[in-house]
Amino acid sequence: MIYTTKIPSPAGGITLASDGIHLIGLWIDGQQYFASTIKEKTQENPGLSIFTQTKDWLDRYFSGKQPAICELSLRPDGSVFRQEVWKLLCKIPYGEVTTYGAIARKIAASRGLDNMSAQAVGGAIGHNPISIIIPCHRVIGSDGSLVGYGGGLELKQKLLTHEKQSKINPS
Repeated sequence: MIYTTKIPSPAGGITLASDGIHLIGLWIDGQQYFASTIKEKTQENPGLSIFTQTKDWLDRYFSGKQPAICELSLRPDGSVFRQEVWKLLCKIPYGEVTTYGAIARKIAASRGLDNMSAQAVGGAIGHNPISIIIPCHRVIGSDGSLVGYGGGLELKQKLLTHEKQSKINPS
């Protein structure tokens, strides 16, 4: 059974999903691929501990603090490749951005490959089931442009401005 709850936020309405222990989803209302990783029946259960912890995390985040991702028990559902991409997203510090190409180069290097498709990385990032916490909004185009955010480019800009994004981390 998958449990869900809805909460308000400065980014809009948010739906949280859990397997009862771990956070498996965080989607902003209207987000592309909304709840696409949920394959079984859901039941509303706002009292779960992980939901309380996530709401506290988000409250601190939106108040300008920088809570650590590791404070929450996350279990996003996805292929080995997607998991690899999402782990790299979690390493992008607050106030920094990186590019799809930089992430592709890191994955290629870790796999002993000459190169990796930035488009494949973009697909994995676009299917991130735990938005905001797994910070896919910190990934931009190679020319510095805001591209490819499932919650919309306006929200991506709002999140980056909120985090006082200041520099690109190409590595």
